[in-house]
Amino acid sequence: AVIDDLRPLGAGLERSYEVYVRGRLKFRVNQIVYVAFSLDETVMGFAFPKDERAALVAAEPHKFRLPRPSDLRFNWVVAILAELDRTEARELVVDAWRMVVPQKVSRAYDLAHPDGPG
Repeated sequence: AVIDDLRPLGAGLERSYEVYVRGRLKFRVNQIVYVAFSLDETVMGFAFPKDERAALVAAEPHKFRLPRPSDLRFNWVVAILAELDRTEARELVVDAWRMVVPQKVSRAYDLAHPDGPG
């Protein structure tokens, strides 16, 4: 996956918008960041349940990393974009977005996209 696979998706999700902070692209809902890219656009951090992230990282350590120690308190995981295919990356973005929007917004997305974000 590359950032251009994800930019239209992040900008198109309800209540989501993109911002640049210190040169880094981030997707937000209100003031909550749910996806952020590294300056070189090779790494994507995204919202992910804390209680599931150790299993995700252990299952596919070539794709996923724990966030830096100062970010461990957040619901956050890091992925190497080159290791993700386009569909998987898009699913991660949508799942991260779901963590920061009301359930009714998430359900409306599901109705409008029954086959997923693919």
